[in-house]
Amino acid sequence: MAEQRVVLVTGGGTGIGAATARLLRADGHQVVISGRRPEPLHRVAQETGALAHPSDAADPEAVHELVETTVKTYGSLDGVVLNAGTGGGGAVGDTTVEDWEELMRTNLTGPFLLLRAALPHLLATRGAVVAVASVAALRNSVGNAAYATSKAGLLHLCSSLAADYGPQGLRANTVCPGWVRTEMADQRMARFAAEAGLAGGTEAAYEEATRLTPAQRPGDPKEVAEAIDWLLSPAASYVNGAVLTIDGGMTTVGVGGAAFDHRIEPRTAHP
Repeated sequence: MAEQRVVLVTGGGTGIGAATARLLRADGHQVVISGRRPEPLHRVAQETGALAHPSDAADPEAVHELVETTVKTYGSLDGVVLNAGTGGGGAVGDTTVEDWEELMRTNLTGPFLLLRAALPHLLATRGAVVAVASVAALRNSVGNAAYATSKAGLLHLCSSLAADYGPQGLRANTVCPGWVRTEMADQRMARFAAEAGLAGGTEAAYEEATRLTPAQRPGDPKEVAEAIDWLLSPAASYVNGAVLTIDGGMTTVGVGGAAFDHRIEPRTAHP
């Protein structure tokens, strides 16, 4: 078995965070999972043996307690997975100041606070950070101003760690998933299906959202977790400041050329 590591995973109760916790625990590592909702955290903890620590990732005192509990329990901290996040739609003119600030608080300020608290411990272990951003950090779409901005900010927050602390042995990389079947994505697809009048509901929405993607399907959380696990590990020892898209090829497709692909069926207008 590989050398045991201690990893803190935010947003660890569902989706990519939960899949990452399962994979790390299966490999024999110690894992602390955090999030605002205790119930899903405790379910994952019971299933995997991870330590559940419900907390608000954007509360400075709660973040400090989270890091201190991790170090007191396991003696060190080798890795942090910045996975906690929330979504929100709207163009700039449709986004309220309150909605903007709440989304930034969760998606950007929270990771910043956690990194500040965890940094001394990560430097002591020459540890690793993986931020879970989104292809929205690289390619924008309509009605996505706040979310895309927050994820682009998270990407650069993580890359700044590599630039500033790489000489001290810290590695920090970012994964940018496309559509992945998570609780948050399911909710977005349900809204999309209702808005577009898709008779097949959520499944039809996923199909429509990924039909121009070369893989022509959404991802599974475990597929992202596998990449996170690798980036945390010594196998990625020379990978620092990298941005890894895990999107089934979504970002390889240019908008201007997609219409010329004869394999793509024209979209049928919905009543």
